[in-house]
Amino acid sequence: MRPFTAGLLVFFTSAAVLVMEILAARLLAPYVGDTLATYTGIIGMILAAIAAGTWLGGRMADRVDPSRVLGPVLLVGGALSLLIVPIVRLVGQLPLGTGPVAVLILVGLAFFLPAAVLSAVPPTVVKLQLADLATTGSTVGRISALGTAGAIVGTFLTGFLLVATWPTTPIMIGVAVALLLSGLAVEMAQRRARKAPFPAALSAVVIGVTAVGAAGSSAIGGALNPCQEESAYFCARVIPNLAGCPDGLTLYLDTLRHSCVHPEDPSRLDFSYTQLFADVITATAPDGAPLDAVHVGGGGFSVPRYLEVTHPGSTSRVLELDPALVEIAERQLGLTLSDDLTVTTGDARIGIRGIGDDTADIVLGDAFGGLSVPWHLSTVEWTREIDRVLRPDGVFVLNVIDYPPFGFARAEAATLQQVFEHVALLAPPGRAQGESGGNMVLVASHAPIDAEGILAANRDRDDTDVLTTGTDLETFIDGAGPLTDDYAPVDQLIAQGR
Repeated sequence: MRPFTAGLLVFFTSAAVLVMEILAARLLAPYVGDTLATYTGIIGMILAAIAAGTWLGGRMADRVDPSRVLGPVLLVGGALSLLIVPIVRLVGQLPLGTGPVAVLILVGLAFFLPAAVLSAVPPTVVKLQLADLATTGSTVGRISALGTAGAIVGTFLTGFLLVATWPTTPIMIGVAVALLLSGLAVEMAQRRARKAPFPAALSAVVIGVTAVGAAGSSAIGGALNPCQEESAYFCARVIPNLAGCPDGLTLYLDTLRHSCVHPEDPSRLDFSYTQLFADVITATAPDGAPLDAVHVGGGGFSVPRYLEVTHPGSTSRVLELDPALVEIAERQLGLTLSDDLTVTTGDARIGIRGIGDDTADIVLGDAFGGLSVPWHLSTVEWTREIDRVLRPDGVFVLNVIDYPPFGFARAEAATLQQVFEHVALLAPPGRAQGESGGNMVLVASHAPIDAEGILAANRDRDDTDVLTTGTDLETFIDGAGPLTDDYAPVDQLIAQGR
């Protein structure tokens, strides 16, 4: 095998493994969420597969003529890659949960074998290229460098281009088909080099299996795909008339219900945390006066639209990560953008820099990755940015999800205390005492928080939520430390209670 061809094979297979690794997060997110645990499980399992495949491939190359096994290795790797999407879709339907064990099971079943088999290619190619012991170092170094370069290109190509251009399933199937066809080409070339006959029927079988496998993988992946639309960030679907959102439209992102929307009646809020947001809004402007609001996270845009109709003349600037969600909201959820309701897409930590000082009456935080607030939107440094855009008597309202012992919620309350003079926790009865978990709303301001106004609005809805402040809030925080850009283990803190 010529050095160029050998290097190209290593480059391509290494790139394919990294394409799979990055796509794994998108394939798994609808079943186990898009969390640090998901990425940790994927990276660890793929690294284990690379280690196992490299070791076993080297042993095999020492015992069997590498020219006889290189083609079959590529064919087997491609065939196993075709099974990735069906395995994830089928196994993902099982009640595995969303924790590390579920992540490892899914990644192990779907990705370990194809990644391991493809990782056997580099040592096999090295064995083929070692014609002179005097050049061992340069040969191994060249092959290793090409493998690393392929991994880099696969990473950049997938993260910067492929995921933003095509859905995950066709990308994965395309990689698998390319591997199968390259395996067929290598096997034919190696047999010619050995002057061994190559049955024409074998080519037909490989091509037929490739076509049938690709069609089957696409069909299963499509039939069981939980996503109505797949963006670069989320698996999104809009479902009508679900429990908890009667007569409305529920927006699901990956595993989490994000919004309940009533396009014909935006003043109706069904999710409990949005109702708590409304209580704070009412207390902030009890006479329905207009407010200048910044919304961190758009989702289904239920709160911006609520503010638009209940406080006419208000302005809402929404910081939404995913442009695709804005399109979904406009197309399916009744969102109409205007001069008074605008969206800045991209990461909120960047987008907030474009908002002027002392320009907002209220900031509403409702950004989530899975069950957790993105860690960089939970820290003291981020909170100072919120403080910068708020007017002196402005209010910051933050939705969090946590479970006893409330490691994250306690730390987030302590974080807000580092920046604001007054902090309160608004939650159903007993939740602050650790009797149950779920959504809780934190309220922070430099001005005294209008507890009576918030609770009055709450009672007007015939609700009985509790506002925790002062010494009761200190009891809840229980010495938890604030989160900073240097230390914000949000996922792990939430996991303590699950």
